[in-house]
Amino acid sequence: MWVGVAMSCLWKRVVVKLSGEALMGPLTHGLHEPTLKRVAQDLAASAALGVEIAVVVGGGNFFRGIQGADKGIDRARADSIGMLATVMNGLALEHAIEKEGQSARALSAVPMPFVCQPYSRQAALNHLGKGRVTVLAGGTGNPFFTTDTGAALRGAELSCDAILKATQVDGVYTADPKKDPAATRYERLTHDEAIARNIEVMDTAAFALARDNRIPIIVFSIQEAGAITAALEGRGRFTIVTP
Repeated sequence: MWVGVAMSCLWKRVVVKLSGEALMGPLTHGLHEPTLKRVAQDLAASAALGVEIAVVVGGGNFFRGIQGADKGIDRARADSIGMLATVMNGLALEHAIEKEGQSARALSAVPMPFVCQPYSRQAALNHLGKGRVTVLAGGTGNPFFTTDTGAALRGAELSCDAILKATQVDGVYTADPKKDPAATRYERLTHDEAIARNIEVMDTAAFALARDNRIPIIVFSIQEAGAITAALEGRGRFTIVTP
């Protein structure tokens, strides 16, 4: 629920959807240390506001399932490889957040207990309640579902007040603003409008899950320092997608 004003915290608990590409900065793949540090600092500052923060991280900076399928790997296997890529990002993000002095915990929907804690709703709620930034890797744990859908699923089952979708642009546009200079930004959309207009910032399953559970989605740019904190406080440019 949108319950605050600028410079105050708008929600008690949120899930931040962070793509793998957001962590590679100017590189063509992998992790860009200054970018990882900037995002970790932003998450730590956001947690300091008193917000309970879950982060669903993608793996596209290492491997995307759909790309593997294009190379002849069957889709289920390719998606499994992609889920492993999200765990690598989750562990890196957990470490970077802790280096900023903020407690964090990585959980994976693909059980690998020698590496990190397996995901369960109870475990995630426990960490959130203790003020830890809870990094959720492994997608949904199943092939054929994107990490966007994973973010909407975790947002619903963890009773989050909002989904913060971090992108490379400052909201949802009528067309790709990098290709069409006439594209205009939506200030507000409904989930049904986003689905009907085939808005590609998230997949249809993610929009539908958020709609059915009445969770607003805030679409904003992750390019600047403090972007997550600004979105939490209602500052800056963004698009809000509401029920």
